[in-house]
Amino acid sequence: MTDLPEVRMLQGHDRRVRGGHPWVFANELEMSAEAKALPPGTLVRLQTRDRNPIALAHFNPHSLIAARVLTRDFKRVAIDQAFIERRLARALRIRERLFDEPYYRLVHAEADGLPGLVVDRMGDALVVQLNTAGMAGLEEPLLAALVGLLDPRLVILRGDSRARGLEGLDDDVRVVRGEAPDAPLPVRENGLDFLCDALHGQKTGWFFDQRDNRAFAGKLARGQRVLDLYAYAGSFGLVAAAAGAEEVVLVDSSMPALDLAQAAADRNGLAARCRFEAADAFKALGTMTDAKTKFGLVMGDPPAFAKSRRDVPAALKGYRKLARGLAAVTGEGGFLVISCCSHPVEPDAFANAVGQGLRDAGRPARLLRAAGAGPDHPRHPSLPETAYLKCLAYALD
Repeated sequence: MTDLPEVRMLQGHDRRVRGGHPWVFANELEMSAEAKALPPGTLVRLQTRDRNPIALAHFNPHSLIAARVLTRDFKRVAIDQAFIERRLARALRIRERLFDEPYYRLVHAEADGLPGLVVDRMGDALVVQLNTAGMAGLEEPLLAALVGLLDPRLVILRGDSRARGLEGLDDDVRVVRGEAPDAPLPVRENGLDFLCDALHGQKTGWFFDQRDNRAFAGKLARGQRVLDLYAYAGSFGLVAAAAGAEEVVLVDSSMPALDLAQAAADRNGLAARCRFEAADAFKALGTMTDAKTKFGLVMGDPPAFAKSRRDVPAALKGYRKLARGLAAVTGEGGFLVISCCSHPVEPDAFANAVGQGLRDAGRPARLLRAAGAGPDHPRHPSLPETAYLKCLAYALD
């Protein structure tokens, strides 16, 4: 690996990455003419200002996150198919110990040692996101490694994430193994059969990160009338129905998503206790509040309100407003579950915004649970962004 291009860090800016952080920002690097000329995704030797080696990294001179560490064992390791196979096998061993069925996030980017890579496993199908130029450049050995390890029937590349745009990559959605599905893919979770649109749905088509939070919410649902706001494909609402809810109202602005939820309700014999409504979340809350509609369990799992740090102030106002609206339709002695998947929003800031919303609604509350993503979405200990999900469950007076 001695023939790789070298990229040096500015004097005094290497402490964080030497301490284990997997990202190097452009303003921490010596952006020489040679470095700026390197193609996005180039594998480089990352060095200190006085040329002491730090790591092997993918480098993109056009991105704010200019270098992403792959390994610090640069003397003996090549970034090739064998390297990818080792990282994938390690990730698979963990998931197979945690889950009885092959439905989970197999690779969670930096936290699994493969920056820019997301792989969701849905039985014999894989949905893959190559979110950085460096990982996109490894497409061929990566796919070979996945096929060798799992022999999947179907592999879909979902190259339509916002992260790819930040890396200068074009959208690229295609089936690279098997035939394009003519029906939604089945997903097993919490003992239920769901359906996901892996080609056109949000992200990879499913959100495994909320699995444990859905199970907890189900414990609050028995005998209750339940509202599932931002229901998407029904994962929260149907778990509540299966747990013994009297009625579940599932609201989402996407009719195709609600069609998946309806089909899943039919598959699981839960349709008789479910009602589906296509509507904007805040408008639906306003209508229910005006009608004095109440629920024993209210759940709100919105998409990210903040894509970057500059969005955070507006996002916190949005979460406060959402919490106030959810509290307004929660009956006396009921429960409220609210989530935030905006990684720039800090957990304490989210909790404070929700608390303000509850106070705005005049609802005393007790926090029952504060949780994040499930264990198939591990956290990198030096990268707070991998702990993006926040889910709070309250008992309201």
